[in-house]
Amino acid sequence: MATSDRFPNTSSFTVDGVLFDMDGTLTDSIAAVEAAWSAKADELGLDREEVIAATHGRRASDNLQDLIPNLKKEHVDKEVDKFERSILAFADSPPVSRSGSRRNSRSGSAASSRSNSISSSRKPSFSKSATSLGTLSSFGPMTPVTGGTDSPKEATRRPSTSLSNDITKALTNLAMSSSPKKEPILIDEVDGDVFEVDEEDLVDMSVQILPGVRKLIDSLPKDKYAVATSGAKTYCHGCLERTGIAVPGVCVTADDPRLEKGKPHPDPFLLAAKDLGIDPKKSVIFEDSPSGIKAAVAAGGTVIAVCTSHKREQISHYGAHYIVETMDQVKCEQLPDGRLHFTVAH
Repeated sequence: MATSDRFPNTSSFTVDGVLFDMDGTLTDSIAAVEAAWSAKADELGLDREEVIAATHGRRASDNLQDLIPNLKKEHVDKEVDKFERSILAFADSPPVSRSGSRRNSRSGSAASSRSNSISSSRKPSFSKSATSLGTLSSFGPMTPVTGGTDSPKEATRRPSTSLSNDITKALTNLAMSSSPKKEPILIDEVDGDVFEVDEEDLVDMSVQILPGVRKLIDSLPKDKYAVATSGAKTYCHGCLERTGIAVPGVCVTADDPRLEKGKPHPDPFLLAAKDLGIDPKKSVIFEDSPSGIKAAVAAGGTVIAVCTSHKREQISHYGAHYIVETMDQVKCEQLPDGRLHFTVAH
């Protein structure tokens, strides 16, 4: 169904520039982010769900200092870089299954299981190969990702990974390897036997571009938009590069030394507007998380909230001027005087 059919009403406004949040707004790396925070929660002996809920939309530096009270300030940047590399490592790891059905019993042949799996139309699975489990502190420099000829596919926001402890640890090991496999992986928590993977049960943790983003960005002059994210430079640039989005000339990341406070404070958006040379009150700001929406509203711009990471009812009371399902509902054209005219279908 066409956007105009689903959303027959439109509203329009004119601004001088555009400020984007990144993850959940332009890109979707939620599966990798939640896997990384789950691994960090396990490392610290904390509840995964509580850690994920408390960290969403905030700077990793703030989150890590809250989670690790004795973390020295001089070590924060190193910990942030290590953590954000772990996110990208999870994103670059093969699809993983939350569960699976054993083809053979423990007394059966694992080799037979492999043979049956490979000869079927499903992708083969792999047994646990590493015998010692590493920690996130062991992550080394990331291997650059080279894109293919096709543009990255658009994806709707995916659900939380909710992976088991053993699978999270196995993926941590896999991410640390120099040449991680790209086929689906499924780990037997008891004896290392091979499972057959159901395609529908696979969790794809790769970074993806969200619906409507490519078309909207392509309609904007390069000097008219900026990114202001709670991610540091490693994570931000890594996500954008993996989705084929060029890093804009103005890109305010969480490790910018000029930033005193992160979201939900307006500082990231105010700094981005300043660098872009516009009044923040004459900007449109795209966000998806409660903390980000609060920051955008406090910055004074026209705020468009996107229902990617949260349901409409979860973000409707934070003051956004418009709430859309995807960027497909938003169109922009540049006026002769250089200003940007936006139309929002709702």
